[in-house]
Order: sequence, then structure tokens, then C-alpha cells
Amino acid sequence: MAESKTFKTERLILKPTDEEDASFILELLNTPKWLKYIGDRNVKTLESAKAYIVNKMLPQLKKLGYSNYTVIRKSDKTKMGTCGLYDREGLDGIDIGFAFLPKYENKGYAFESANKLKNVAFNEFEIKEINAITTKDNVASQKLLEKLGMHLFGTTNISNDNEELLLYKTIK
Repeated sequence: MAESKTFKTERLILKPTDEEDASFILELLNTPKWLKYIGDRNVKTLESAKAYIVNKMLPQLKKLGYSNYTVIRKSDKTKMGTCGLYDREGLDGIDIGFAFLPKYENKGYAFESANKLKNVAFNEFEIKEINAITTKDNVASQKLLEKLGMHLFGTTNISNDNEELLLYKTIK
């Protein structure tokens, strides 16, 4: 089993998401932007949030040593969002993704957490290339990916989804 680590930035703690985060994950997965841009994961109860973490997040963490991280503000220990490195079915390579509760958007937290994970991916996990996917209408996500130094590579489709997505890449 790979060891899981917590990472820190100037303002943030990125800890591997676990079952203790279920109520937060339940809230995040049902925000309007999550539902619009990422999709309904049918997580509607605390029990289904725990099952989602156990079945969708923890297996990759145990296998690869990285997965989904809960982003916590250091100053008051508030859980604000998630950021992660994903071995996503239907996508070659490792995908970086992020999502925040609406009241924590546009404050630099997504960039700060994603930039930290990008650096960790290259320098600690020895990942050579990072991908990111986003919907064509998610301009905020596109701008953040470009700020991270990622470049539009083309479009792609992932398993069980007919929507054509923008594919970004960056290489170490």
C-alpha cells in the first residue's frame, strides 16, 4: 500500500479525503457548478457520500499514493474544496481537477492548491505529464488551467459521457 501524505501551502492544507469528510463531500457534490460542470454523482445522503469516498477515492489513494485531497484553510480549519490527481477511466495519464464551494471561489485557493499538487506530481510522484479536462463553457476552469501553465491540446471524450471536453496538458 502506498503511503498517503498531506501537503501544505502558505494558506492551505491538502489532506487525503477520507470518510470524516463525508458531510463536506455531500455538500460539494451537490453545488450548482459541480452538477453543471462535473456531473451528478448521485450522492444525496451522508451514507452515499461515505460510500463515494470509500469506493471512488480511497482505492486509488491506496494503489498510487495520491487521489482526492480536501482543501482546508489553515487559519480556521474550514473545508473549502477539493483538488486531486486522478487516474481517470477513459483518459490516458493523470488528470488534475479541482472544485470549491461557491463562497470560496475567486480567492486564489484553487490555483494555490492545484499549483501545489502539480509540483508534487512532478517532483514527488514522478509523473511526467498532467492532463486536465473541462467543459467548453467552463471558462473559469480554462483560465485556471492556463495560469497553471497547461496548454489546450484538443478535445476528448471520456467513458460513459457523450460531451466533448477540452483537453489540456502540461509536461514536466
